[in-house]
Amino acid sequence: MASSASESDVGAPVIGVTTYLERSQTGVWDLPASFLPKVYLDAVTDAGGIAVLLPPQPVTPEIARRVLAGVDGLIVSGGADVDPRRYGQAPHERTGAPRTDRDAWEDALLTAAIDEDVPFLGICRGAQMLNVALGGTLVQHLPDVVGHEEYQPAPAVFGAKRVSVERGSRLDAILGEVDEPRGEIDVHVYHHQAIDRVADGLTVTARTAEGVIEAVEVDDAAFGVAVQWHPEENAADRRLFAGLVDAARTRRAARTAADPRRDSA
Repeated sequence: MASSASESDVGAPVIGVTTYLERSQTGVWDLPASFLPKVYLDAVTDAGGIAVLLPPQPVTPEIARRVLAGVDGLIVSGGADVDPRRYGQAPHERTGAPRTDRDAWEDALLTAAIDEDVPFLGICRGAQMLNVALGGTLVQHLPDVVGHEEYQPAPAVFGAKRVSVERGSRLDAILGEVDEPRGEIDVHVYHHQAIDRVADGLTVTARTAEGVIEAVEVDDAAFGVAVQWHPEENAADRRLFAGLVDAARTRRAARTAADPRRDSA
């Protein structure tokens, strides 16, 4: 007989995590598949959440709302470049082939999350997607601006950058222990694009010394944080994921109090 879930398991918040949809190989199979690096799942479960995957699929605003009604929080993960046509630009020669299905899926989820005040964390592409969804633009190839490739030094090799965190921001409150008095943190980066014109409704909360935007927050959200770096790659530091899980747990508790049947089997 399977053992029953503990009370803490029953109360753990469910975090939906968006995924890639790419051609993949496994065994004798070579076909399009949804997948996500395991480090994202580990980051959620290490922080006390339950991770569920949200693969790209046909979407409408109503579908996005229904998906988010089944989770307590959202992570928009890293991945391919956002289609520049979404922010009115022609593709740069170094911009990757568009993933229009994923763009539409994550745009709808982010829009619904903001409308419904669902706690969310954007990571790398997730930060860029958030800015574009709200009307901002991107730098399509960052080395053209900064003159080097330290933000994406080689294929599958993360760069190391130090970012300054805005004092008094939600990000500052989450991280808590950034170096004094500079308010800085070392991060793993892997991006050749970056936020350019910041969308209305977002506030920049972290930058590198060169001025590259590394974090933004949704002004009116209970928890709407997006970082350009890859916190999932740092297994020793789960503060961002813990912050999301805590916010999702608070939302879950409020919804359960309003309707106790939500958690009944």
